[in-house]
Amino acid sequence: MPLAPYFSRYWDAPESWTLQTYLADDGYVGLQNALATEPDTVISTVLDAGLRGRGGAGFPTGRKWSFIPQKPEPDGTMKPHYLVVNADESEPGTCKDMPLMLATPHVLIEGIVIAAYAIRASHAFIYLRGEVVPVLRRLQAAVAEAYEAGYLGRDILGSGFNLDVVVHAGAGAYICGEETALLDSLEGRRGQPRLRPPFPAVAGLYACPTVVNNVESIATVPSILLNGPEWFRSMGSEKSPGFTLYSLSGHVTRPGQYEAPLGITLRELLEYAGGIREGHTLKFWTPGGSSTPILTDAQLDMPLDYEGVAAEGSMLGTKALQIFDDTTCVVRAVLRWSEFYAHESCGKCTPCREGTFWLVQIMRRLEDGTATENDLDRLLDISDNIVGKSFCALGDAAGTPIISSIALFRDEYLAHIPDGCPFDHSRSTIFARTEEVAR
Repeated sequence: MPLAPYFSRYWDAPESWTLQTYLADDGYVGLQNALATEPDTVISTVLDAGLRGRGGAGFPTGRKWSFIPQKPEPDGTMKPHYLVVNADESEPGTCKDMPLMLATPHVLIEGIVIAAYAIRASHAFIYLRGEVVPVLRRLQAAVAEAYEAGYLGRDILGSGFNLDVVVHAGAGAYICGEETALLDSLEGRRGQPRLRPPFPAVAGLYACPTVVNNVESIATVPSILLNGPEWFRSMGSEKSPGFTLYSLSGHVTRPGQYEAPLGITLRELLEYAGGIREGHTLKFWTPGGSSTPILTDAQLDMPLDYEGVAAEGSMLGTKALQIFDDTTCVVRAVLRWSEFYAHESCGKCTPCREGTFWLVQIMRRLEDGTATENDLDRLLDISDNIVGKSFCALGDAAGTPIISSIALFRDEYLAHIPDGCPFDHSRSTIFARTEEVAR
């Protein structure tokens, strides 16, 4: 299957991030098309295209927009509507939104204006990880350009539509990638997930109807308004149409972003990426970051779309394809992920707060040779008490890698008993930097 560059088609252009470059590549034409129609027509167009959320769950974007109530309250008042872009990219292995915003920030801004117009919102927020200062500055400069050119602010392109966009820098918490924790953080409170219902579409930011979309989801919208739903559906599969960014990292010859139609296979992507590093073979991989069940070379020809990955017992997630070769100890890799989730737990709910702590303790015992075979059952038992029983998906993310890795590599776990990890970690490059920093 060939690649399908849309976002990345001019990433190599000089100053690809400027408004001038974007306008030369049909920039803001999709917005003009949207403003020439009714907001409900824009929602119908996105629904017809079949665009699914690119942040993990794959929920239909147009349907999420349609949930925003458009009728007045019983007292006759109309609550304001808000659009929030989740740019708090922090899933281990995920690295698609940051390069997109760095290289082509205006495609996100155009998508924001179209989406805000569709849901009748006059304020939009981009919630960005505060550590990525170059992206923050790039977005702020692009927003200023858009205001100056009349694509933001009052009476956009003479349509009578008004929109203000705020770029908000978060404080660097993984939990704020969860949409309700993000909203709490945006309101100035501690980032912790909310109990639902009510859902954000009814009571989101400032208790008003709110749409929260991922960066790539919103950035895809201008292409649909520019080229039409049929063009978008000409790529991908019937239930997962369109193109997307696949992030290949780890033990591949050429790691990076590969933009392709949904449904491409890892075998095909590895051909574009030059294959597994020379002299080694694939051992395991993640289809959507560390929070998705791991897979092996048995799934090399699995379609990388929402249905194909789900049929194999995993999730497409953020399409963060982390590739691990035969030098990698699966126990050590899962331990690193477990330490991350334990550190990032907000502590609001008991299963996640207590469970992630004990997962790390047992995984460390496996590494240093003080574990017993009963500890494997304890890992599974604790994971079962976390997955599906926490306030948000962080609990699922913590337990999923352990459950899937024990199912696939139980013998390797047992090999850690009683003498600790049998692997020569000097041969692996995945954790080399971690060990160097530790020393």
